Amino acid sequence: MEQLYTFGDINRNSGERIISVAYFSLIKINEHDSKLIKEHGASWVSLSQLPPLIFDHNDMVQKALRKLRIRARTQPIGFELLPRKFTIPQIQRLYEAIYQFPFDKRNFRRKLLAMDLLEKLGEKEKATSRKGAFYYCFNQKKYEELIERGFNFDL
Repeated sequence: MEQLYTFGDINRNSGERIISVAYFSLIKINEHDSKLIKEHGASWVSLSQLPPLIFDHNDMVQKALRKLRIRARTQPIGFELLPRKFTIPQIQRLYEAIYQFPFDKRNFRRKLLAMDLLEKLGEKEKATSRKGAFYYCFNQKKYEELIERGFNFDL
């Protein structure tokens, strides 16, 4: 978790001056966390279906989204949000959700595989198609070596 921004505009609340410190964190909610989800009232909401928010909370969401997009261009954050093994279509859907527009499948796949940070596993996910998509896993060690050499992660 890191501090995102401090909001303190004098007109953000009509009653009195309120200062809010917003934080930014990436978390992976699993079905195994159902007790925590219920306890804290957590749920995923699509950005396109975001309910009306009070005060300047829409600004908070937009700042967090901008930071997420910057981070997604410079660090392999998607791999932390996916299961240990994932398919190329799964990671593409994640990045499309972050950027809120569709990527060309061939170009996305080509760029992702060109970074040489994925290890292709010998098994396929067959629940979503007859042909099935190969599973991959992220090679953290290779990523750290590339960073040391000055590699810039950029999808």
